[in-house]
Amino acid sequence: MNYISSALIPIIIFSIVLYGMIKKVKVYECFVEGAKDGIRICVNIFPYILAMLLSVAIFRESGAMQYLINILKPVFKIIGFPSELVPLIIVKPLSGSGALGVFAEILKKYGADTYIGIIASIIMGSTETIFYTITVYYGAIKIKNIRHTLWAAIMADMTSIIVAILVVRFMGI
Repeated sequence: MNYISSALIPIIIFSIVLYGMIKKVKVYECFVEGAKDGIRICVNIFPYILAMLLSVAIFRESGAMQYLINILKPVFKIIGFPSELVPLIIVKPLSGSGALGVFAEILKKYGADTYIGIIASIIMGSTETIFYTITVYYGAIKIKNIRHTLWAAIMADMTSIIVAILVVRFMGI
């Protein structure tokens, strides 16, 4: 089985190249053109990604994120949301790697099979790094007005968080 999984990617690549050759497509030239387009897209979205990463770093390092977390903890406690998860829901829309660090700390402190660990796992798997995604996709096609995308994404994340809590409570964990 290990041999098959190791050979799977080369088999897929070979199949694509073979199919292209059968269809009389200049596979190498198409690959090179695609690589050129990819580099152009990377160059085009780099300023947007840099601005977003810099904003997140400033937000975190200034202490504003911790201040926001401290303000939100009592509110979440009133509605029955575990306050230990507040840092995760604040960081996840901003930074995937930051959220992964917070998630790892939660699992290390509370365990993966606890109420808090299971909710954190569901939140990690069902929410999105909203600001990064919007930055990359809208930046790639040079759209500056995101209209309702941000609010729709925030509502989707909030729905995921609420459903995570309800599912875990329903399961009796």
